[in-house]
Amino acid sequence: MPPHPLLDAETVDALEPYLEEVGTVFHAFREQDSGCVSYGVAIGGERWFVKGATESEATTSLRRAVKVHAAVQHPVIVPLQHSFDIAGGLALVYPWVDGTVLYHPTVSRHGGRTAPDSPMAQFRRLPVPVILRVLEQVLDAHLAVEAAGLIAVDFYDGCLLYDFESDHMALCDLDEYRPGPFILEADRLPGSRRFMAPEEFTRGSTIDIRTTVFVLGRALRLLLDAGDDEQEWRGSSPQLEIIECATASDPACRFASLEALVQAWRGASSVRS
Repeated sequence: MPPHPLLDAETVDALEPYLEEVGTVFHAFREQDSGCVSYGVAIGGERWFVKGATESEATTSLRRAVKVHAAVQHPVIVPLQHSFDIAGGLALVYPWVDGTVLYHPTVSRHGGRTAPDSPMAQFRRLPVPVILRVLEQVLDAHLAVEAAGLIAVDFYDGCLLYDFESDHMALCDLDEYRPGPFILEADRLPGSRRFMAPEEFTRGSTIDIRTTVFVLGRALRLLLDAGDDEQEWRGSSPQLEIIECATASDPACRFASLEALVQAWRGASSVRS
């Protein structure tokens, strides 16, 4: 069998010219605020998502992603198929997954969650039972993350790829996840303030599974609200109590594990009020 131009690649010079040579680039994501440039590529009837970086910080993030995918696999997490070197950086190859990222900030545009035609606004208009099923997918994937000894870092609605036709959620861009616990040696971790725990902004703080509990609690709160100002809660009172515990400012007051949060959430979700 001849070598696959993506899955068997080892080193290429410039990524985009190479992709145009071996296939058809049907989409280019050039303004990513991560410093990466990504492409949708069709080759021989197959579609792929290729993400590349040449900037030092972005390349470091992609190398971290390789380790993340080696440590955890889950049906909801878009699987890494291959990685190869490019001049000054790295490229990652994933299968193309149909869907829409719920939030897509770029270097020239932020905000837009509240626009009526935005993916997030469309998601928030879905029936509550549908959203609850989707949230269960997100939680279950993170149980695998917890089992792998990883901490969720830089998880936000930009990691959520939702297919409105199949009601299926996929998780992508988990590049900053890392083994834990660890001590924060920078002024802050990367991420969206809307989702981040207080300790992620404090040099010398401990980042552990209770940080992931906070982040997932925020995801539950933001995705089950009809608006961006968190004044239109669509869930139940017991569910909201679970979230308040998960997102306590003091890590010691949160659930001690993601497993504990998920079990409490499932219990509260079975009795809606």
